[in-house]
Amino acid sequence: MAVSDRFYWEIDVTGTTKWKIDFYGVRDMKGKHMLQILVVFGFVTLSCSSDVQKFSLLMPDVQPDRDELYLCTPAKIVPKKNFYIVGFEPNATMDRVHHMILFGCTTPGNDDPYWDCGEMSMERGKNSLKESPPCSSGTHVIYAWARNAKSLTLPEGVGFQVGENTAINYLVIQIHYSHKLPENVRDSSGLTVVYTETPLNKLAGVILLGTGGEIPPKSLTHLEVDCTINEGKTIHPFAYRVHTHSLGRVVAGYTIHRDENGKDHWKLLGKRDPMTPQMFYPVFNKSPIGPEQRLAARCTMDSSSRESYTYVGPTNQNEMCNFYLMYYVENSSPLDRKYCMSEGPPIYFWKRNDKLNHIPNFEASTLYDRPQLIQAK
Repeated sequence: MAVSDRFYWEIDVTGTTKWKIDFYGVRDMKGKHMLQILVVFGFVTLSCSSDVQKFSLLMPDVQPDRDELYLCTPAKIVPKKNFYIVGFEPNATMDRVHHMILFGCTTPGNDDPYWDCGEMSMERGKNSLKESPPCSSGTHVIYAWARNAKSLTLPEGVGFQVGENTAINYLVIQIHYSHKLPENVRDSSGLTVVYTETPLNKLAGVILLGTGGEIPPKSLTHLEVDCTINEGKTIHPFAYRVHTHSLGRVVAGYTIHRDENGKDHWKLLGKRDPMTPQMFYPVFNKSPIGPEQRLAARCTMDSSSRESYTYVGPTNQNEMCNFYLMYYVENSSPLDRKYCMSEGPPIYFWKRNDKLNHIPNFEASTLYDRPQLIQAK
């Protein structure tokens, strides 16, 4: 059983003109969004080529009542239909939202309209909301945003397939609020998803490279990760995104190919100052990545302002080291592997991995428009 709930949906009709149409969407009795049109008020004639539509997945007027709060809200995908997500339009600002991630889930972490989905709440036992992860099964990272990043449109013919014939039955948006809002202020930040029902043969995916670890005070530290994708597939990288908290200075990602003589050739996929808008940017090298190649990433952290150890974790006082690689596969399914993780320092470094050689130490920690960073210990 469902109840009607009014919202607005923009449809791009001509490629330059956007019509804003008033819809009644549908929520189930527990308040979850559904991608479905029930009643249209007004009349618009769409041309045959105008098959791109939009759906806004927003927080339902929440009131973040404490610092470092993670909230999730779900959208159920219409059963027995396929959709292809081709773009993302953020509806958030960094003065209120630290970051947000769009997950695809087989089942969501909770049935409520929204819930606490932080990895670790600072006030366990004092929370009126249910505490669950974003997904209870089938977790896929689709998109991430921070620091006032702009909209993203995927390359022509590329899309994230969701719905029937996939493991993604729900979309769940997770928003990290670093600071609580005043009692009389509510929030509806979120994301507009641009999609089509036209089948696409270039299916997009995201693999996240990240680390755990600890950062000593008054130091320059490298957090590093690498892995091999052994799935017999060739992926085509087209965008990357970096993410750290306040200690990050440079984040770099690579693909590594070993020649017949055992020499590693490191090709830079992307490198950026993580204090700039954390959006997806075009990769530096679009060469296909084969099944025998490795992926690697490094975050260079400067803790000269800290008096104590900083640990990788979910709060703003912790740190993170993330390199997101967005890619597509042709006439195949995206990688089963979604994450490439290491334990980080003091346990893991590239130089301790005897499977790696010709490591680009200088390049991986240098932005050429910035002063050179000293060598990390």
